[in-house]
Amino acid sequence: MKTALITGITGQDGAYLARLLLDKGYRVYGTSRKSEPEGRWRLVETGVLGNDSLRFCEHDITDFSSNLRLLEACEPDEIYNLAAQSYVGLSFKQPLVTGAVNGLGPVCLLEAIRILNPQTKFYQASTSEMFGKAEDSPHNELGPFFPHNPYGAAKLYAHFMTINYANAHSIFASSGILFNHESPLRSKSFVTRKITDSVARIRLGKMDCLELGNLDVYRDWGYAKEYVAGMWKILQAPTPGTYVLSTGRPKTVRDFARLSFSSVGIELDWVGDGLNEVAKDRHTGKTVIRINPQFFRPTESERQVGDADKALRELGWKAETTLEQLCSLMVEADIRRCEKEA
Repeated sequence: MKTALITGITGQDGAYLARLLLDKGYRVYGTSRKSEPEGRWRLVETGVLGNDSLRFCEHDITDFSSNLRLLEACEPDEIYNLAAQSYVGLSFKQPLVTGAVNGLGPVCLLEAIRILNPQTKFYQASTSEMFGKAEDSPHNELGPFFPHNPYGAAKLYAHFMTINYANAHSIFASSGILFNHESPLRSKSFVTRKITDSVARIRLGKMDCLELGNLDVYRDWGYAKEYVAGMWKILQAPTPGTYVLSTGRPKTVRDFARLSFSSVGIELDWVGDGLNEVAKDRHTGKTVIRINPQFFRPTESERQVGDADKALRELGWKAETTLEQLCSLMVEADIRRCEKEA
């Protein structure tokens, strides 16, 4: 039985990854911040909470001694580092915390591996936000990188340190540069889940109007459940490396909103422009989306799309779920929750 350690197991990716590894016969240790027990609802939804092969550990990724004790206790064959301050908007308000957790935290883990067991395989959750304002698109594993927020900048440091530990210390340390990946397990702090939850509430008559920021940024959205399978495949490769996971199909926030409303039979008509633009229900004429300037970020990456050819060629990984399917999946889950007030 292999042993895997998942940092940040109560997050969206952590919950799906725990399900995947347990199904493959792994013993799984999961860590999370002590202050976030409510995050275990995702583990309930994936059906892993209470599994005899799952253990929980309190862990501070920024504390080097905590990392040493964790690895000594778990003796993992594979480590999936998903722990992070994961909100781009919040990183502008908390750049030091973001730098410590997202940048230095992974290096603490890598150094603990180097000291205790260099044979341990390590996966670092890198991000498309590292590309930022880089104009070359679609983006692949070679960059160029030009992070446009503290979140992306901290992740870029950890990304290159992962490569450094692989080269300098012969550790099997790999990175997955994941573009946006969503699911019903997303937090409502993310715009995608905010949209699908609002669509569900509007459909059920529990809400009148959704407020959004920039509607015209392009993102490459996939299904998180498929992306964690890519994480696992990355650590099963014969040699460590960096892999982009993406769909290659850029869509705007406007598209995501339109598809989400369409999944419940609400077609949108867009009226006005700029901050005065609104979306109306074509059938009733009611305004269901309006713009709120407070949701604009200080800086924004206008277009992000990935090139996952290497992952397909070397790992056999490909994103299968369309954005239409993903929006429908998320809205249906939120309707069920809203009906139960869950």
